[in-house]
This record gives sequence, structure tokens and C-alpha cells, in this order.
Amino acid sequence: MSGTTTARARLRAAADGANRWVVLVVLCLSLLLVALDATVLHVAVPAVTEDLRPSAVGLLWIVDAYPLVCASLLILFGTLGDRVGRRRVLLLGYGLFGVASAVAAMADSAGVLIAARALLGVGGAMIMPATLSILRQVFPDRRERAVAIGVWSAVAAVGAATGPVIGGFLVEHFWWGSVSDHIPLMALLLPVGRLLLPESRGSDDGPWDVLGALMAAAGVLGVVLGVKRAGTGEGLLGPATLAPLLIGAALLVAFVRRQKRRTHPLIDMGMFARPAFSTAVGCIVLAMLALVGLELIAVQYLQLVLGLSPLETGLRLLPLTFAAMAAGATGSYTLRRVGPRRMVGLGFVLTAVAVLMLTVMGQHDRPGLLTASFVVLGFGLQSTLFGAYESMLSEAPADRAGGAAAIGETSYQLGAGMGIALLGSVMNAAYTPGLARLPEAGVPASAGAAASHSLGEAYQVSAQLGGPLGGVLRSTARHAFIHGLHITLLVSAALLLLGALAALWLPRVMECPPLRHEPGESPDGRRAAEPREAGDSRGHRGHEAPAADRPGALLPVPGARRPAEATGSGRTAH
Repeated sequence: MSGTTTARARLRAAADGANRWVVLVVLCLSLLLVALDATVLHVAVPAVTEDLRPSAVGLLWIVDAYPLVCASLLILFGTLGDRVGRRRVLLLGYGLFGVASAVAAMADSAGVLIAARALLGVGGAMIMPATLSILRQVFPDRRERAVAIGVWSAVAAVGAATGPVIGGFLVEHFWWGSVSDHIPLMALLLPVGRLLLPESRGSDDGPWDVLGALMAAAGVLGVVLGVKRAGTGEGLLGPATLAPLLIGAALLVAFVRRQKRRTHPLIDMGMFARPAFSTAVGCIVLAMLALVGLELIAVQYLQLVLGLSPLETGLRLLPLTFAAMAAGATGSYTLRRVGPRRMVGLGFVLTAVAVLMLTVMGQHDRPGLLTASFVVLGFGLQSTLFGAYESMLSEAPADRAGGAAAIGETSYQLGAGMGIALLGSVMNAAYTPGLARLPEAGVPASAGAAASHSLGEAYQVSAQLGGPLGGVLRSTARHAFIHGLHITLLVSAALLLLGALAALWLPRVMECPPLRHEPGESPDGRRAAEPREAGDSRGHRGHEAPAADRPGALLPVPGARRPAEATGSGRTAH
């Protein structure tokens, strides 16, 4: 072996032996990038509109192309990573994300920007489930994994919440394309990820179900598209909403039936028969439904009622972010002390209390009350998401980690879309009747009809009317919005309390496997090497070799003992 080859082998061995916490940092940077891109463009919409002059439909697709494509492909790439290697899919996602971000930053037309945003969604769908499934593999001990998931979930919250703040800063000091320019970070993550991240995959259990993966992608796309259209004024019974919803639901039903019949399914539907797994997925949907819907309405309240700028609005939301970070940092300790059931349930209750506190808000700014409410809301919701993700991932078998992660991320995206649609519809239904008496005050019927669409449009109409009639319209619309806000908050609180009841089906305590030696394991916690073909670092079936069979591989600390997991399952021993 030449000196160069020897040096490269030693470097690779050192990389394979990287501390699992360093691996967690790389995974969190990956997740932060994807979470930021979901919201960072929102504040750049006015600049994009002025520069590219997209149509109303085109502008909608510029914003929605990324989350729609990402949500629809999560199951496809999550299960593909279980088959071909999670690290391989993640690195490919890095490259695709970098190329797409460069195209988006330099887009000179709406069509190019939409295509680039869709390509970003493909890259995001490769990255998101891979980060969680690699985390599941790198942290086999449930106690350490709980800490890692706390950090991971806090990073996700930080990315989504700080996106508008970062976007506002970039647009103010640079050009709108800067919000999509991720080339420098990708140039860092690609070589670092290739060097430090370990490869892992599930069991080799038959061919990958390509048709099933495409059915799942099309089904999720239809459902998410229908839900989003319901939240943009199309109405739940409109053809533009019903058609994709029904087609998507039919495809998902067909996908589930197909998976139940197959010997080697993409997703083990038996996981949903486990109360802890199915309940955790439902709690993720409910938590995201409340979070995204409330954030959307809170942004409108802060900007339209209190008159804050976009940057000031983002800063007002920062207490929510800091509280979420605190909940993530202390989540592992809390989970061990109170267990999944109490942690998720109390998180829902805390969030409901915060929502009810917000009903006191009116036309005047009350920063102290607002900050306190956001702190309780952020801590409560992050505690719920932490406990739900940890329970879901620990209940899933290790060789199905990619599929389980994809289910969790798809639930996250569906909950976000449903939150905008459901709470947005409640808001509109409560807001519109408040404008019914405008004709009695002399406001033209056409002006009242236009004002009923949204508070922002009501302000535009009132400015056009001017004089006393414009003032009446503006004041009436503001009162109607605040009334609608209070109704929406009460509905949200009821849904959160429903989530607290659902949490009763989660385990009462966090059960960790006993520490013992496994067959073939030496007293210092290292597994004896298994025979393999010369020149091959994997077993004869193409799987990763045992940990001790690879130079520098992740190993237990000498003297420690490996957690007992039966055939790689995340289920704990009793």
C-alpha cells in the first residue's frame, strides 16, 4: 500500500470513529438549512413580485412549490435510504440542494424560480428523513437518543421561527436571491458529511417497491395540495380543493392496501398497530396544526393590528424560539423524570393555557403579556413535539428508521398545512360576519365585499375610500379581525386539549433496555469480529459490518455495555 493510500485509510478510519455528538452537529446543520428554507422566502415575496412580475397563481407556486414537493417525496426517499444507504441519500440531497439554491438565487423569471424551488423540495425530502434515521442509528441507547432528539427538534423550531428574521435582514441589505443562496454552506456540508457521517441501512428484504413509492408521493401531494387550497379561500367543497383531496386520499388508501399485501413492504403498517407509535404521529399532527396556524394569525395581528414592521414582528416571535430551545435542551431530563405520557400531555396543556392567555390581546400592544404567552407556547409545544418524536422513533424498528422518520416528517408537513387551512377557515368564518353592518353605515356593498376577504385588503379599500367612510371601514374590520382571532384561539385551545387526551395512550414511563453483554461480546463491551470477504468492509449480504469489525467505528466506551436491542428493534426490553 502506498503512503498516500495509507494516509487516506487512516483519515477515513478517524472519520468513521468520529464522536456521535459531532455527527449530531452535522445532522442539525442539515436540518437547520431545510427548516430555514421553508419560511425564509416569505418576507422576500414583495421584492420577488417587483422584480419577476409573476402572476397571482405563479406567486402562489413560488411560495408553495418547495413545501409541496418536499412533503410528497418524504416517504419515497425515507424508505429509499433504508435500502441503498441513508448517508448516500443525504449526500445526494446536499448536492441537489446546492445546485437548486444557485438556480433559485439567479432566477430571472417566475418559471425558473418555481422549478428551482421544486428542485429544492426534492433535495429537502432527501435530507430531512435521513437526518432523523441516521440519528436513530448513531444513538442506539435511548437515554442518549433522547438528548439528541431534543437538540434536533430544537434546531427545527429555531430554523422555522428565525427564517423570516434572517430573510428580512438579507432582503434589506442584499437582494432577494440571497435568501436562497446556500452554496457556501453546501460546500462545507458535502465534504464534512462524506467524511464524518456513518453509512447505515435497513435489512435487505426484497426489491424496493417503486410503484408503491410513487403512489405514496402522488397521494401525499394531492392531500397537501387540497389542504393548502382550502386554506387560501377556495373553500373545502370547491372543486379545486375536493379534486386533489379525493384523488390523494384514494391513492393513499390504495398504497396502504398494497403495503399490507406485500411480503416486503416499503412501510411496515404493523407499526401503526402499536398505540405509542400511532398516538405519537397523531400528536405531531395536532402540535404542528396549532403551531403553524397560530404563527400565521399572530403575524397578521402583529403587523396589521399593532402596526409592527416585518423585522419587528420576527423579533417579537423570538421568545417563542428561545423557549423552544430551552424545552429541547431540557427535554431528555424531563422525559426521564415524568415519562412520555405526562410530557406530551402537559405540553399540550401548557400550549392551551398560552393560547387562552392570548385571547386577552386587543387593539393595544401589551408586550409583557405577549412575551409571556409566547414563552409558554414555545416551551409547551416543543415539549410535546420532543416527547412525540422520541416515542415514535424509539418504537420503530431500527431497520425501518428511514420509513419511520419519513412518516414523522410527513405528519409534520400535513399538520402544518392543516393548521393553515383549518384555523384560517375558522378565522375567515368568524371575521366576515363582523362586516355585515357596513352598508348601514353608508359603506358601498362592493367595498364591504372586498374587505371581507382579509384585514389587509380591508385596509387597502379603506384607504381608497378615505374620509369618514374609510375610517369606519378600517375600524369595523379591525374589530371583526380581533373577534375572529379570539374565536380561532378558542378553537385551537380545544384542539390542544384533545391532544392532551390523546397523549393518555402513550407509555407512562420512558423504558430503557437493561445493560448486559450480548452473545459474542467481550467484557469491555466490544463485539468479536465476524468473518467477511477480503477487501469488503460489509457482510456478505451487503449490510454494514458489526461495529467492532470496522477500523475506528463507533463503539461503546470501554467498560460500558451495549444496550440490548433485539434484531435492531427500537422496542425496549421489559
